[in-house]
Amino acid sequence: MHPTIAQALDIVASGDHERIAQILAENVRFLPPTYWATWTGREPVAAVLGHVGQVFSDFRYRRVMGAGVDWALEFQCKVGDLDAVGVDLITLNAEGLIETFEVVMRPLKTVAALREAMNARVMKDPRFLKFREALS
Repeated sequence: MHPTIAQALDIVASGDHERIAQILAENVRFLPPTYWATWTGREPVAAVLGHVGQVFSDFRYRRVMGAGVDWALEFQCKVGDLDAVGVDLITLNAEGLIETFEVVMRPLKTVAALREAMNARVMKDPRFLKFREALS
């Protein structure tokens, strides 16, 4: 297993944006399951993943598949009382850092609850005023 993937298994669910930032490429792209937009850049992606780590509970990776630069990390978690399963699709760059991080998740009811919880958190986080402009 690639060392960055081993680190990701340990820290993605921690919600620690500083630890998460260490494994992200400077121009990382994050594609969330909650809407059709892409977050770009280490700082905003680390902040988003930090909030996700606080919204998810009972998070655990179930399977890890991949080799080289392309990886799929299957997970299960809860958002409030709702169960979910999903997959983190990760591509590493030449330096071994995460350059693309896409999340697919089901069921729809849980994804909607995730979107609601994330919107509530983001609206209270002053860092996102700057990051939101990047999405516009």
